[in-house]
Amino acid sequence: MSLTLILLTPLVGALVLLAMPRRLEGGIKIVANVAAWAGFLVSLPLWWQFDPSSADQFQFVTRSPWIPSIGAEYHTGIDGFSALLVLLTTLMGGIAITASWSAVSLRIKEYYIALLVLQTGVIGAFIALDLLLFFLFFEVMLVPMYFLIGIWGSDRRLYSAIKFFLYTLVGSVVLLLGILALYFHLHAVTGVYSFDVTRYYTLDVPPRLQFWVFLAFFLGFSIKVPMFPFHTWLPDAHTDAPTAGSVILAALLLKAGTYGFFRFSMPMLPDATREAVPWIALLSLIGIVYGALCAMAQQDWKRLVAYSSVSHMGMVVLGLFALTPTGITGSLIQQINHGVSTGALFLLVGVVYERRHTRQIDAYGGIAAVMPLYAAIFLLMTMSSIGLPALNGFVGEVLILQGTFVVSKVWAGVAGLGIILGAAYMLWLYQRTMFGEITHDENRGLKDLGLREVFTFVPLIILAFWIGLYPKPFVDRLAPAVQRLVERVSPEIAAGAAAAVHAVPDAHAAPAVPATTHPAPGVH
Repeated sequence: MSLTLILLTPLVGALVLLAMPRRLEGGIKIVANVAAWAGFLVSLPLWWQFDPSSADQFQFVTRSPWIPSIGAEYHTGIDGFSALLVLLTTLMGGIAITASWSAVSLRIKEYYIALLVLQTGVIGAFIALDLLLFFLFFEVMLVPMYFLIGIWGSDRRLYSAIKFFLYTLVGSVVLLLGILALYFHLHAVTGVYSFDVTRYYTLDVPPRLQFWVFLAFFLGFSIKVPMFPFHTWLPDAHTDAPTAGSVILAALLLKAGTYGFFRFSMPMLPDATREAVPWIALLSLIGIVYGALCAMAQQDWKRLVAYSSVSHMGMVVLGLFALTPTGITGSLIQQINHGVSTGALFLLVGVVYERRHTRQIDAYGGIAAVMPLYAAIFLLMTMSSIGLPALNGFVGEVLILQGTFVVSKVWAGVAGLGIILGAAYMLWLYQRTMFGEITHDENRGLKDLGLREVFTFVPLIILAFWIGLYPKPFVDRLAPAVQRLVERVSPEIAAGAAAAVHAVPDAHAAPAVPATTHPAPGVH
């Protein structure tokens, strides 16, 4: 399977739309949907063709000169985590475009072009194995999202678009400085100019340089996550973005930050990573609780879901920086889960917004009586978000809590409080909007979900149950990448886990993600 084909499919769709006359609105919608779902179909073989048992760190590698004078290459490849993210990107891209069929009436051609270019940028960031190439795609994501918010957003769209652009641009500039610092250090040590990611995995970077580069990477990636205190752009961007923009932002763009930690910061700068664990954990815990409390206080339906993302992504970062195999695996699984559940929640908000043109929670109430199918799917995705057993959120949260508990019981306790608060605000939202008497006459005539709308939710429902009931295929694909990262950032834990596996008489009976009772290095 060619990753370049997956990368270019939505871009080709955007170019076809660019050549189409503006007046052919129906044809533009059809072409956009065909391009988006074709992108999903050409990426689907990755699920079967990716080999979790392979000794290769990256598979489907493509490498060719790009800017030879500075050592930059078109270098792409995937491991288990990036394979899952590419599949999530193509799926959510198709869902977002299909969900937009009747939601947008202004500049339809430009709207769909922006969505397809955005999908191209996200895929490129997840498959790039050249630091400069990654940075290019990392920035490409910024431009179409800025226009999606600024042109097709709601009341305060210009403010939210500019805020989003400035926050992420500042982080990107600092990230570029960190990349250049590593680039020139590599040349000083080896005499070679290269942006090859795999070279940096074996590069011995002095502790002081690691510290400053880690801070640069941290700022760039933490703003994208976003982590507390860099989170303030997210509620505004989500509230004013069109539904498809919110879906892509929540399901995919936030993952570019945590992916950056996993792919670059942690394996390239292991010493700085271990030293940063305590304060990153503190920021994550603050984000978990603060995001949940802010969500509980919201009166805007979409803003509530946006603050829930701040809390959930804090949990993801906490599991990642626990530096245990179980915690990292839980973090990676939870990123997929968050894309599924929160993406679905934004779609659900978009459904009622199309019908009522308001997101105020008190404008609803009792709508389960007139929209029973909608209420059923909303309940399912609410339970997915709060981690009900048998649904996807439960698997990720349990692994994160287990991986964190062996490092710090206090961290696990605070994270558990965040889960409780998450259940409180989501169930309260459901109660206020779905149950009770219909107090607004405008709600009595609301139409239930149509066939097209049901179609957008079916893949997400399937994934919610699949991951919740049988997560093994996902864990197996992640296991090699997790093991390599743990060997890099926590060699003592990796050695202990390997010894435990070898001590089992039947190695095949050993769990895919061995737990550990050792604290992460640098944590006491």
